[in-house]
Amino acid sequence: MATYYETMYILRPDLIDEQVEQNISKYENLLKENGAENLEIQNRGKRRLAYEINRHRDGVYVQMNYTGKGDAIAPMERAMRLSEEVIRYLTIKQKHPTSEEETAVEEVSIAAIAQER
Repeated sequence: MATYYETMYILRPDLIDEQVEQNISKYENLLKENGAENLEIQNRGKRRLAYEINRHRDGVYVQMNYTGKGDAIAPMERAMRLSEEVIRYLTIKQKHPTSEEETAVEEVSIAAIAQER
């Protein structure tokens, strides 16, 4: 069974748009080569960092949501660790409800709304 993951990484703010797109496609291809599926990528753009990282006050945030096995993550994170363009990255395992749980939550929500009336 595939697990749901979210990877958020921050690129250097001095990269031009073309370099940002190249980095995004590089990590996307690494994930696909290692069996990741249902890949959703969101370029969040340049934002202010909460604290300075490697003398950078801003960074380009990119979020990737995908499903796959745990061994698909290691090659991507290794490439990020060795890259000078990535200043931070974090991958977390998402808790994704099954269709049965979603149906149960919807039924409870509908029942709660009916009781309020």
